[in-house]
Amino acid sequence: MDPEAVLDLARRRADEAEVYVSDSEETPVAFEANRLKLLQTRHIRGMGLRVIKDGRLGFAASTRPGERDALVDMALEVAAFGAEARFHLPPPAAYPAVEAFDPATAAVPLAEMVALGQGLIDGVLAAAPELVCDAGVRRTVQRVRILNSAGTDVSYQRTVFRVGVTGERVRDTDMLWVGDEEVSTRPIRDVSRILQHTLTQLERARENVPMRSGELPVIFTPDGVASALLAPLLVAFSGKIVLQGASPLGESLGAQVYDERLTIVDDPLLPWRPSSRPCDDEGVPSRRNLLVERGVVRTFLYDLQTAGMAGRESTASAQRGFASQPSIGATAVVIEPGEHRFEDLVAGIDEGLVVEHVIGAAQGNVLGGEFGGNVVLGYKVERGRIVGRVKNTVIAGNVHQLFKRLGALGNDARWVGAGLYTPSILFERVSVATSGEGAARG
Repeated sequence: MDPEAVLDLARRRADEAEVYVSDSEETPVAFEANRLKLLQTRHIRGMGLRVIKDGRLGFAASTRPGERDALVDMALEVAAFGAEARFHLPPPAAYPAVEAFDPATAAVPLAEMVALGQGLIDGVLAAAPELVCDAGVRRTVQRVRILNSAGTDVSYQRTVFRVGVTGERVRDTDMLWVGDEEVSTRPIRDVSRILQHTLTQLERARENVPMRSGELPVIFTPDGVASALLAPLLVAFSGKIVLQGASPLGESLGAQVYDERLTIVDDPLLPWRPSSRPCDDEGVPSRRNLLVERGVVRTFLYDLQTAGMAGRESTASAQRGFASQPSIGATAVVIEPGEHRFEDLVAGIDEGLVVEHVIGAAQGNVLGGEFGGNVVLGYKVERGRIVGRVKNTVIAGNVHQLFKRLGALGNDARWVGAGLYTPSILFERVSVATSGEGAARG
């Protein structure tokens, strides 16, 4: 479908109209159980149409060419029963230059992608031949265009290159999982850090050790922060949750809530990050949003609809795919690092835990900041050193309370996934519970 033709028809039948077009080409190379499993290229093009008719929102989406009339009809039918629109579509604006597209990524040969994945598996198996490894190498080229009846017509391209490996070892009822990945807009050709981190996990987890329950010092590695703490922390900064009265930070704008060493930024302007972009998915120019400054809550995140309901302005935080309406989301979250080496954080603990990965952390009262989940990969600390891997261990807490009494921030910050840059973080007292206090070593 021609987006201009769809917009032209829609604005003749509605009060306002917006067309969102996503055109992506994705090439995944997947290895399963140490062998190449999948190698293919997928091309997906889709269009979403949002209209405002008689003050109400309508939406429809399609991947089929030639459905212009049907697409407009469907969006108008939805608008008859849609939510009240509390905004007007944005007019044209000046957009920042953001480096998020590297043509070299699109040109990486498939043979090189296969070699990267195989090299990771070979490197892991050389150190631990008993593991069963999966690996993935994926390149994506996406083009986004947003047009609306207010005159906005903005487009951008971005590339994503993702490389990762996991290894599993099963011994009776004991399953060990290790792994790591990197994500960038640029080609990743050096996977030595991924391999080294995976082998470090394996070395720290070679021996199983008993763990006791209690309130103990816990270090969350960058992966641990991502898997356990990020979701219950960021949800409190959603303008929608604030508007609903469900955010524990709702009355704290401008207040000192956290330890003064904590600063958090959501920055879609960072170069060469997969989530960076010149505008959000409603065509609002991107901007750097300071969420927490030295412990003080500075900003909540808004899209156009929520901003209109709250009497605020959009923070350019709308995210969407072509088949969905916009919602509030962070892009590239940066937790500013501290001064402590990871080894020094460990050395200062007489008895405690290092958390690499947690599952189920979002099962509690996430809106209130609570988390609790099983430690899939974690290590016990005794007298300042890591002595082995813990099993059958659960952690729980409230992120807002923990960040009020922050123990220390590491200087080992790195990107986790596409959108989080964080150091290791030490908290002095976290609830740890285990059913394996009598577990045997080995």
